[in-house]
Amino acid sequence: MPVVTIEDLPALLEGATLAGLDLGTKTIGIAVSDRSLAFAHPRPVIRRRKFGDDAAALLAAFAKDGVRAAVIGLPINMDGTEGPRAQASRAFVRNMARLSDLPFVFWDERLSTVAAERALLEMDVSRRRREERIDSAAAAFILQGVLDRLRAR
Repeated sequence: MPVVTIEDLPALLEGATLAGLDLGTKTIGIAVSDRSLAFAHPRPVIRRRKFGDDAAALLAAFAKDGVRAAVIGLPINMDGTEGPRAQASRAFVRNMARLSDLPFVFWDERLSTVAAERALLEMDVSRRRREERIDSAAAAFILQGVLDRLRAR
C-alpha cells in the first residue's frame, strides 16, 4: 500500500502520527503531527547522501515518532503540469515502497517553500538559520495543510 489518497488516511492513523516531507536536492525536510492530528511540528532535516542512507535515516525518524503514514510534497508547476522535480518525488516514493509498507500521500506543495520563507522572515530568523530550517518549515506547511483538510472532513 505505498500510495493512498487523503480520504484513506483517517482509517490508517488512529492513535498514530502523520509525517510531512519536503524533498529537496540537498536535504529532506520533515515535520510530524501530534497524535490528535491537529498540529505539524518541524523536525531536523536529513542531509541527502545516497538513497539507501536517506531511506534508513527517514525510516528511523518515522519509527522514533510513531509515524504510520507520510505526506510528501509534490512540486507541481504553477500551470498544473509535473516537471522533473515531481517525477523525482514519485520515484522516491516508488523506491521507498521497496523498503517499507508505509503508505504515502502526494500533496500539491505549490508555494509551500515561499510560505515557509515568509514565516521565517517574519520571525526574524537569520539567513544562515533560514537555510538550515527552510525544508523542515516547508514540510510543516505541507503537513499542516493535510491536517487542516482532514479536520474539515
